[in-house]
Amino acid sequence: QVQLVESGGGLVQAGGSLRLSCAASGRTLSSYAMGWFRQSPGKEREFVAATRWSGGITYYLDSVKGRFTISRDNAKNTVYLQMNSLKPEDTAVYYCNRVVQYGSTWVGQWDWGQGTQVTVSS
Repeated sequence: QVQLVESGGGLVQAGGSLRLSCAASGRTLSSYAMGWFRQSPGKEREFVAATRWSGGITYYLDSVKGRFTISRDNAKNTVYLQMNSLKPEDTAVYYCNRVVQYGSTWVGQWDWGQGTQVTVSS
């Protein structure tokens, strides 16, 4: 069974940067579109970004466009999320997962990992 392990979160000031990593075991991620989601207290988990298997086509939540960059290194079986110009509203637990798009909705397909906490102070 696939195991997803997110890392790289932490506490940063507004305007700062973080780079999240998603390592997977049990499957070769090059076969799948992968994405990032986030969830803050009292809110539903929301889609943040996704990349197709080729890594050449990406998708982003409107509020993070121009600030976040999703990428993947298939040789390392790892997906990344570079987050720049962070805002307090970005505070959440961030998760990675295989993603499938249904119309305009992105849905995680595998069991969720632990996630990594990102906290942005004002």
